[in-house]
Amino acid sequence: MKPTSHPEVLPPGTPLPDDPGFQSPHSLRPRHASFWFDDERLELLSHWLDDCFHIPGLPFRFGIDAFIGLIPGLGDLLTGLLTCIILLAGWMRGLPYVTLLRMLANIGIDVLIGAIPILGDAFDIAWKPNRRNFALLQRHIAEPRRHKWRDWAFLLTLAGVVMLLFAAPLIVLLLILIWLLTHFQMHAGF
Repeated sequence: MKPTSHPEVLPPGTPLPDDPGFQSPHSLRPRHASFWFDDERLELLSHWLDDCFHIPGLPFRFGIDAFIGLIPGLGDLLTGLLTCIILLAGWMRGLPYVTLLRMLANIGIDVLIGAIPILGDAFDIAWKPNRRNFALLQRHIAEPRRHKWRDWAFLLTLAGVVMLLFAAPLIVLLLILIWLLTHFQMHAGF
């Protein structure tokens, strides 16, 4: 233990860093993460949510995400929350922010498009955000702190789409105003 000019007063029975079995508050996060968010549990979660069922004769698999997503409104929100478990595991393991943002984008796409009746349920079966996020987690654990050009391209494309989504109502409003002004001028004789 490093001597300081002002000694810290600890209550009786408090373990010191020199004591065997000492657990600092900072060591709880990795130990906790390795227990609850190990690869086996996360892979099992992604399997159950995305591809645990197979109908003979059909070329695709689906998970309980497809069934829960059938509940209007609430289903996609619940599966989105379950999908956040893999995102949380990535954060607990110290994944780079660009990877976490990509994982979050996979969840957001699943929740937003999955909320569309019928089409969204079909999209849920094909998109498989849990498998995608688990693959991102595995790739970045194997190659720490290395971003591929696909990560950055995905985020830039996503940012462009979000900007278009925010700009679309403004563009439509502007077009309506222009049409109204020209229509009003034609009928008013200006």
